[in-house]
Amino acid sequence: MSTERHYSIDELSALTELSRRTVRYYVQQGLVDRPIGEKRAAYYTATHLDQLLTIRKWQQAGLSLDRISEILAESDAGVLPPPRARGSGTVEVWSHLVVADGLEITLEPGRAGLTPEQVRAFFRGVMALHQDIRKDKKK
Repeated sequence: MSTERHYSIDELSALTELSRRTVRYYVQQGLVDRPIGEKRAAYYTATHLDQLLTIRKWQQAGLSLDRISEILAESDAGVLPPPRARGSGTVEVWSHLVVADGLEITLEPGRAGLTPEQVRAFFRGVMALHQDIRKDKKK
């Protein structure tokens, strides 16, 4: 008799903080394995939970569902997604902060592993640090 924990879609949704509709969509798109059983008797396992948490983590890191799908298809996904190959015609979105004349910071949030909120916090911190340094210089 199996002692593996089984989850209903409601339990899985609560644990991952994803809606039932989102879980079903990920299954439909092949990002997550199909549930075991059918209809109301269907259940999910720890494997499904891990798959959903991995997808959620990578989305929060700024990866698109298309890129997540590519990563999952390439190999058994590790802790960090492999970087996308950069080639001719590659489009990248970079964040650019002008701190002062002659002082700029440029970063690519996805490759840096930062969410949009973390990028904003980083930029605020850089600006505050720059102001503190300039105040110390004037003393």
